[in-house]
Amino acid sequence: MDETKNIIANQNPLLGKEASLTTVYFIGIGGIGMSALARYFHSKGAMVSGYDRTQTPLTKELEERGMAIHYEENVDLIPKNAYIVVYTPAVPATHQELLYYREHHYKVVKRSDVLQWITESSFNICVAGTHGKTTITTMAAHLLRDSGYGCNAFLGGISANYQTNFWSSERNVCVVEADEYDRSFLKLVPDVAVITAMDADHLDIYGTAEEVEKAFVQFSQRVKGGGCLISKYGMKRSAELNAATHYTYSFKELKADVYAANIEIENASYRYDVVHKDWTLKDVVLYMGGLHNIENSIAAITIAKYLKIDDEKIRSAIGSFKGVKRRFEYILSPSSGDGTVLIDDYAHHPEELKALITGVRSLFGKEKCVVIFQPHLFSRTRDLAREFAQSLDLADEVILLPIYPARELPMEGVTSALIAGYMNKAKHVLLSKEEMKSWVKTEKPKLLVMCGAGDIDALVEPVKEILMRA
Repeated sequence: MDETKNIIANQNPLLGKEASLTTVYFIGIGGIGMSALARYFHSKGAMVSGYDRTQTPLTKELEERGMAIHYEENVDLIPKNAYIVVYTPAVPATHQELLYYREHHYKVVKRSDVLQWITESSFNICVAGTHGKTTITTMAAHLLRDSGYGCNAFLGGISANYQTNFWSSERNVCVVEADEYDRSFLKLVPDVAVITAMDADHLDIYGTAEEVEKAFVQFSQRVKGGGCLISKYGMKRSAELNAATHYTYSFKELKADVYAANIEIENASYRYDVVHKDWTLKDVVLYMGGLHNIENSIAAITIAKYLKIDDEKIRSAIGSFKGVKRRFEYILSPSSGDGTVLIDDYAHHPEELKALITGVRSLFGKEKCVVIFQPHLFSRTRDLAREFAQSLDLADEVILLPIYPARELPMEGVTSALIAGYMNKAKHVLLSKEEMKSWVKTEKPKLLVMCGAGDIDALVEPVKEILMRA
């Protein structure tokens, strides 16, 4: 019997229950979405603890804030008085702690269920899409916070401005990253929704690209009556997306409702105007690399304009936006000692890689661009190997690391060599993590991009040290 469905069918267990009286346990507390909810309950005075497979900088920070975390499956270490147990779908069904709680009839729910409960009575701005959603969510939340409008934020990345993926506000407004994995976003009811893209992804869940698109159409139909939908111009099935108010946005497609004009590059930043038929916001300055981030800012600005936030406050907030950890993040900036540039990015889908490398090219021209890429998931590599190769071919040289399996078991014949086999432009090589470090020490690249959604982020600091000693 599905425990989650029973709970949702009965009632929101948070209703009539002070959060400060609850004990909440998280299985997979180190996940970016899970940790945001852990911070939420902790901020309300709940006793929060959790399990994760490995210790990371994020889990260390949660521990420093008073949340008890352990790193082994051990039912002797879990709280037996848990009011709610939250788990991530990435945790296998055979997990000992998950089995214990289910067998003993605790309230065991997914992260998406909790987000549904939290947002049931709030004004919700929900950002969805197969890529770009984390930056737009974080940018929109920063814009509302910096302008004084106020919001509660549940982010899918660490805001570089505030060094967190969650913050609270007295204003009953929630900005939420709406995750399409496991169809989680279909539990949200937005007042304002953004759809950035509906490209084929998570085919282990959806099966086909058409099913992915269908889910996004269903998400658009969850916008409340009288609400607003903001969608990327030119998407397939866009005619099926509708809401009381519907704006399309684009980098510079004049047929979109909102687009950028008069784009100039100056000192590794962008200056541009944002144009709508009824208004123009002039001289926006964005200090975040990547032309795709201009487009992301257009979506965030459109949200702010819909909420009637003052133009000068919007300009100021975009100008002070520092970005998101692992989204075109400068580890070594263009102004570093010898001019070496190291960029870290979460890109793990072919379209994200294409946008990332194109953005690097826009800022650094003909400088030799070297990309270190760690594929994420065997299924995604199998399904999109040819598309990955096409995007990586935009670089000059590519190092492919072994696939990061995450929740999956190995698949016969699926390795990083599958991507390499389709590449025909960029020079490329397959290396282990240790071999990659040796390569960097020998070659000393001047423009290096490290990307992927696995554990490649743990290699960024060692590579930085190698480059600084070079």
